[in-house]
Amino acid sequence: MKNYDRIKAVVSLDAIAHNFEEMRQNISEDTKIIAVIKADGYGHGALAIARLVQDYEYIWGFAVAAPEEALELRNAGVTKPVLILGIVFEEYFSEMIARDVRLTVCSLSMAEKLSREAVRQNREVHIHLAVDTGMSRIGFEDTEKSAEEIRVISGLKNLCIEGMFTHFARADEKDKAPAEVQLGRYLRFSELLQRKGITIPVRHCSNSAGIIRMPEANLNVVRAGITIYGIYPSAQVERDIVKLEPAMEIVSHVTFVKNIPAGTAVSYGGTFVAPKPMKIATIPAGYADGYPRSLSNKGWVLIRGKRAPILGRVCMDQFMVDVTDISGVCPGDQATLIGRDGKEEITIEEFGDLSGRFSYEFACCVSKRVPRIYIKDGKVWGEQTFFE
Repeated sequence: MKNYDRIKAVVSLDAIAHNFEEMRQNISEDTKIIAVIKADGYGHGALAIARLVQDYEYIWGFAVAAPEEALELRNAGVTKPVLILGIVFEEYFSEMIARDVRLTVCSLSMAEKLSREAVRQNREVHIHLAVDTGMSRIGFEDTEKSAEEIRVISGLKNLCIEGMFTHFARADEKDKAPAEVQLGRYLRFSELLQRKGITIPVRHCSNSAGIIRMPEANLNVVRAGITIYGIYPSAQVERDIVKLEPAMEIVSHVTFVKNIPAGTAVSYGGTFVAPKPMKIATIPAGYADGYPRSLSNKGWVLIRGKRAPILGRVCMDQFMVDVTDISGVCPGDQATLIGRDGKEEITIEEFGDLSGRFSYEFACCVSKRVPRIYIKDGKVWGEQTFFE
């Protein structure tokens, strides 16, 4: 295996397994987990995570956002349920039904089209109803009219209403009241459907924040997303209930070191000018790798256990850092972009805040140019590259 010294993301499957176990310990023994691995596992690698946990008894299945993501899992041999959380366009109906992918339904018209296609294929299509309780994104309104539509849907041929979910818009805020209101609306709508003779076996409301801090919302299934990867949903979510371990480190290596005199401009636009003689090092990574340009002149990396501030603008493929006060830096030294080196640590949350990117966004934007190296039981378990 190559060293991938230019840049690599090292993903700890041990940390991911730990995070799942921490979440499992915080929910009822009878509650199962949907592992949300959309956006290629939030940048960590969907297939590696699916292969790691698909045999866990408490994993109900997986959730993704797009048909292509569902097919990637099916083509890799993932057999547990795969649910697409968004609305799928009609051009995908035939293949999704043929591959037994669960689809989110928000209207009678979509359900009727799915039923017709399922009848044509002589297959059953499993659907999950989305209910809008306050996100204003997708879903049935929690009204009598919607309940009547769902009653009609429940009678359609070759169609099984397997689940119903809603999504909390504000469960990660200090005040849980808005999420509690959403939960109440979901439960009242469930009761309305039951009075109409509609019993739905899989009920899921809790997202990552709900799993941590809203036990009353952890029905018989929950959806774990960002917490899988060791990232808390927000700074307002308690960190002493579910103890997460960051799963991803991003490392590069120094390619060039030089001394510059006072008055020397560094990088595009000359936005940094050396106020004194300095030693600078070049790091062969940039915004094409997902390392934000907005970290120009305000981020840092770890070299030899110390923080090396970014000088000037982050380029597409390279950026420069100040190593004046770090003794002995030379080409080949490791530069930690995200992760720990000695007593120092740079977290995704920290850089998300500093760069103006949400931590979720930062993780998702690690580009396909960056190889993922998977570590399990302290050893290399596998790798994911995109250009070989």
